Amino acid sequence: MSEPEPLAGAPTPPVGVIGGVGPLATAYFLQRVVQLTEADRDQEHVDMVVLNHATVPDRTDFVVGRSTLDPGPVLARDARRLEDFGVRFLVMPCNTAHYFTQQVLDAITVPFVSIVDVTVEAARRRDPSLTKVGLLATAGTVASGVYADAFGAHGIEAVTPDEADQALVSTVIYDQVKAGLPADVEILRAVAGRLVEQGAGVVVLGCTELSVAAVDHGLLDEPPFLDSMDELVRATITRAGHRVR
Repeated sequence: MSEPEPLAGAPTPPVGVIGGVGPLATAYFLQRVVQLTEADRDQEHVDMVVLNHATVPDRTDFVVGRSTLDPGPVLARDARRLEDFGVRFLVMPCNTAHYFTQQVLDAITVPFVSIVDVTVEAARRRDPSLTKVGLLATAGTVASGVYADAFGAHGIEAVTPDEADQALVSTVIYDQVKAGLPADVEILRAVAGRLVEQGAGVVVLGCTELSVAAVDHGLLDEPPFLDSMDELVRATITRAGHRVR
């Protein structure tokens, strides 16, 4: 197999996006990178190569034991394919997929910008005295502990919804956003409010499908929400050498 040709006119290698997990969240990620990049013409935007691999096995089903189909090797192979294209660094706009980060890292030599790490950094910047953070995410992300571990390394407790509230969050993610239906953001506001009552100073939208709902309904402007995809978008723009609008 011959080496891919570099992008014509590109002064630096493009950003690689491990996408399709899920497809709508990937589309919103790309749109937000364009919207938030300080640019007056096409040539001032971020060059990206996107592998929109929608048929990657379900991440949550594997993490919680409902499926034996392991997404890890698939994501690792996709990462290698993007590296072979000649990308500068990789991003993956899916929180649950970060359970498989080590498999991705083992497959590549280029840097990988973690949505979890940039979100933790943003929460700590917003409130340097933060001791508790709420997490709205898939059951897989909650069970994986990726956010609990990352925040815990800084002495911050991750507070998650109870079983009933988690079911409500899952409804928004799977039955509404992933199904292409309107999201009931009042559910998110109500569940977030109960996490705040438990002491959460920030509530992280730790699922990129929730990020889709946040963009559509203006949740990014409402305290205490902090959106993981928004933080990855900003980190992608700056890491690529551009400025956030």
